[in-house]
Amino acid sequence: MTSPVRKSALITGASSGIGKATALAFAKAGINLALVSRQESKLEAVAEAAREAGVEAKAYPLDLAEVGQVKEKISAIANSFGAIDILVNNAGMGYTNTVMETPLTDWQQVIDLNLTSVFQCIQGILPQMRDRGSGTIINVTSIAAQQPFPGWGAYSVSKAGLVALSKTLAAEERAKGIRIVTINPGAVNTPIWDTETVQADLNRSAMLTPEIVAQSILHMTLLPEQAVIEELTLMPSAGAL
Repeated sequence: MTSPVRKSALITGASSGIGKATALAFAKAGINLALVSRQESKLEAVAEAAREAGVEAKAYPLDLAEVGQVKEKISAIANSFGAIDILVNNAGMGYTNTVMETPLTDWQQVIDLNLTSVFQCIQGILPQMRDRGSGTIINVTSIAAQQPFPGWGAYSVSKAGLVALSKTLAAEERAKGIRIVTINPGAVNTPIWDTETVQADLNRSAMLTPEIVAQSILHMTLLPEQAVIEELTLMPSAGAL
């Protein structure tokens, strides 16, 4: 009796937060992992934890902010690792500032990482999925894509753009057997709140945990291929913070 073929996933932003939690949840479910992040030492630690769970896991250090190289390098990772069944586009940055006070360089940085790099990751993986006639692409957006928050303009626009990209891609690819999933979490207690580009004083204990979001991502991934959750809004029970 042959063992079932394991699925493989490529996860961006896999060194911490939602990406790390998703990698570990996938590993426990028996999904092999190609892990992408620019933080090499943290990424390798996640890969090692995944290997201890019994799956194949490799770390691929890559700065997705350098958007001109993303498509080629993601395609090379997929060719090196093998068939990628699941792409989780999770990498991104937070940014707070009013629209009027946002410098153009900051605006472009947010759009490049949160939207354009995802577009390039998709183009790097999609040909392989089309060849097989199957695949699942999960884009992690934010409640900020749906609900305006003062001071979060560039971030909200980048995430709203990602929702539009996801819906367009779903319309283009569903006939080819490829599922496109969008998850819009509310506030999640991740290291994003500790970064220099985010100035916000919120109750982090009332936020979602990365593990809760990861379990939702895993659930959507494990649905039968004949079904898809096209968009899911996941909020803390306390509501928007």
